[in-house]
Amino acid sequence: MTPKATLRIADAVGMLLKQELPGLFTAYDGSSIGTGEVPISMRLKNQRGLAYLLTAPGDLGLARAYVMGDLEIEGVHPGDPYDALVLLYRHLKFRPPTPAEALQIVRGLGWSNLKPPPVPPQETLPRWRRTVEGLRHSMGRDAEAIHHHYDVSNRFYEMVLGPSMTYTCAVFPNEDATLEEAQDYKYDLVARKLDLQPGIRLLDVGCGWGGMVRFAAREYGVQALGVTLSVAQASWAKEAIDREGLANLAEVRHSDYRDVLEGDFDAISSIGLTEHIGVRQYPHYFGFLKDKLRPQGRLLNHCITRPHNQRTETGAFIDRYVFPDGELTGVGKIITEVQDAGLEVMHAENFRLHYAKTCAAWGRNLVDNWEECVAEVGEGTARVWGLYMAGSRMGFELNQIELDHVLAVKTGEDGVDGFPLRSTWA
Repeated sequence: MTPKATLRIADAVGMLLKQELPGLFTAYDGSSIGTGEVPISMRLKNQRGLAYLLTAPGDLGLARAYVMGDLEIEGVHPGDPYDALVLLYRHLKFRPPTPAEALQIVRGLGWSNLKPPPVPPQETLPRWRRTVEGLRHSMGRDAEAIHHHYDVSNRFYEMVLGPSMTYTCAVFPNEDATLEEAQDYKYDLVARKLDLQPGIRLLDVGCGWGGMVRFAAREYGVQALGVTLSVAQASWAKEAIDREGLANLAEVRHSDYRDVLEGDFDAISSIGLTEHIGVRQYPHYFGFLKDKLRPQGRLLNHCITRPHNQRTETGAFIDRYVFPDGELTGVGKIITEVQDAGLEVMHAENFRLHYAKTCAAWGRNLVDNWEECVAEVGEGTARVWGLYMAGSRMGFELNQIELDHVLAVKTGEDGVDGFPLRSTWA
């Protein structure tokens, strides 16, 4: 028989709060805490949810309870809990308990709650247990990480990403631009920075569903090759290429970028791949790309960065549910590695707030298509995506993460880089 709890759940929460909660927290034992001044509240529905919170304090435990439906956030749509996350970030400040307080909480709530429940099926193993898949950023382990995130469902991605099937930061030419207009503008900006011209050869590494490949072939007459580790992405991209009549110019392969044998490309685009590479792999990565370029060939690297240049792993929620093995660093580190690989850096640009707008647009798409998304992938996975998009939006807005373009060139031994005196893409 389970001993009766001697401490109310809301009282335990109150012991750890640094300030009064403006919303409302209620628990299945009938306890509650908070002023109720804002129309957003949290409801802990059952003992399993409590066990998640106690056995994985912080964002991982909260995510587990939320994904499984044991923790409800009322007042926001599960497809876009942005307003709730902002409220929690601003007002839900915890302090670490003293050893005596921790013991009091565990005893008061019941020792049985320290038995971890099974984790949600959407959660992957922690980093240290993934060695069965190979060393971090080996080809096999990278392929498994990509499979975890991108091979969810092409139909699901169509509903969330929109017609462009572009899962990278858009560039909004103005405040009123639609997501599709902004994605087209992003691809065109990349094309202009790379000085794409009819007949030249483009390599797009980590090409996703082939958005850049198809755009470059369709709009610029470029001979474009894209590679992706996702089987689902490659299959969708091949069908789109055939549907658009671009098979004579565009190709997407299911392949690791390291298996590309061709060389002497006029341009290389890397849009959203560097986040998966691993900071320690940068010398090999940028060196490999440099070797694939002809003299005066250009590289455009588009990736999420930190506002500092330390190497940081992603947090527990992102690593377990979204980007296994993901690592980020600052644009300064990327520029250093690009230069050390022997490329000349010509331009860098930050699109942080554009990514916040992109995530907001994806969140609206998820809300608008919620029922069909849930039917396609299940409510748990749909909740993961709502939480991920809303959290990422907030991270970009707060400058916890950024999005940077770095444009570089393989300057010839004679010092000729092929650039005009002033940029042609502004």
